[in-house]
Amino acid sequence: MASPTPRVRRRASRAAGPAKGEVDSSATVQLEAPAEPKQPAKRAKALKTVKPPPRRRPHRVLVGWISFAAALLAIGALAGCLAVLVIQHRHAQAAQARDQRFVDTATQTVVNMFSYKQDNVDDSVNRFFNGTSGPLRGMLGANNNIDNLKALFRSTNAASEAVINGAALEGIDTVTDNASVLVSVRVTVADIDGVHKPSMPYRLRVIVHEDEQGRMTGYDLKYPDGGN
Repeated sequence: MASPTPRVRRRASRAAGPAKGEVDSSATVQLEAPAEPKQPAKRAKALKTVKPPPRRRPHRVLVGWISFAAALLAIGALAGCLAVLVIQHRHAQAAQARDQRFVDTATQTVVNMFSYKQDNVDDSVNRFFNGTSGPLRGMLGANNNIDNLKALFRSTNAASEAVINGAALEGIDTVTDNASVLVSVRVTVADIDGVHKPSMPYRLRVIVHEDEQGRMTGYDLKYPDGGN
């Protein structure tokens, strides 16, 4: 009879570690600290990497038109100011020239009235009369006064010369277009032998009239208050 086969004992095996229900006191449990949140870092990185939106390019055509319009307005304003200044300057010059014409007419009227020579008495008196109007012309033309004045100058057998010492415009009546001018004159008479008599000073107020055509004439003649 054969001998029996010896039985092989199986060694029990288990997984490493404490058995179920047992706690390994020597084992140490290590807890890891929670990791720091990385979101802010990611956000900062994102902020660094994000580029600003591209700038809008200006509308060059629109800007150009606006600049052009502004320049035109500035030039127009400047031109307008210059035009106003030029017009004002012309008006001032015209007014000044008109005032001077009133003064010149008054002085010429006085010179024509006092100046004559024996060889041109008629021309001198006619020149004086033709430069008058209004009451002064009416007075000279009445009662044959022109012929009487010519006869008076001839009878003196002398010559007279008038020299204007000064003249000043007193004022202008814009309704009647009459101007009042003060005239200072010195008259010197010389006899037939050429001997000069002492000159005589006179101060007169001459009223000058301007008609619709712009012609100026001696309208009236007065001595100022206070005499010569």
